[in-house]
Amino acid sequence: MNISNKIMDGIASMGRGLLDNLAGLGRASMVLVHALFVWPQPKTSFSLVVKQLYNVGVKSLLIIVVSGLFIGMVLGLQGYTILVDFGSEQSVGQMVALSLVRELAPVVTALLFAGRAGSALTAEIGLMKATEQLASLEMIGVDPLRRIVAPRLWAGFISMPILSMIFAIVGVYGGALVSIEWLGVFSGSYWSVMQGAVDFYDDILNGVIKAVVFGFAITWIAVYQGLESVPTSEGISQSTTRTVVYSSLIILALDFVLTALMFGDV
Repeated sequence: MNISNKIMDGIASMGRGLLDNLAGLGRASMVLVHALFVWPQPKTSFSLVVKQLYNVGVKSLLIIVVSGLFIGMVLGLQGYTILVDFGSEQSVGQMVALSLVRELAPVVTALLFAGRAGSALTAEIGLMKATEQLASLEMIGVDPLRRIVAPRLWAGFISMPILSMIFAIVGVYGGALVSIEWLGVFSGSYWSVMQGAVDFYDDILNGVIKAVVFGFAITWIAVYQGLESVPTSEGISQSTTRTVVYSSLIILALDFVLTALMFGDV
């Protein structure tokens, strides 16, 4: 009897957990739909989005540039080490560019964006909830989803692909710095082979699509975790941690799905 009760309790616990997750997904979807499709206020919405573009985009620029530079340099060094054994060191530019544009630029940018901007969004909205700023907006007739959530969603949606392209560009020049200036690869071969191998639609556009999807997912998770956070210092800390963890996992999962859709038939 005791064993059967424990089994039933375990099944009930799993069911409650599943229902809670489904309910959370439903609430997150309602927040997303309301924030994205609510009727905008042109006089205030534009300025709010621009402010959040600065907060989540411009303030993330330094870490993106530095990371892109060093990752490009590492790719150039590793690529040369591998290709020189086959006498194909002149193709190092192709390897660096395709690795960055197709995969590393959107994925690494998204992970850095989640750690820097996503956690900041969650903490900011969570603090607004803890200090009852969101409740105060509702009391004076201002929709918090329109005023607080929507500008942050659009800012993350817009800034991620821009940051990803900057990452890729800086990474390509980082690879050129190592390959040409240090390892002695002929500069004409580096750039010409790279330009001949990288296709706008198959490589660059697919990388931008990945960045857009990642930015959308990260910002959605960040603002929802902020809204759902327990209004205490510990609750905000836990929500911030969940934002980084969930965003990292969803980035890697979406990367596999998008890569399979884009390049699975190659």
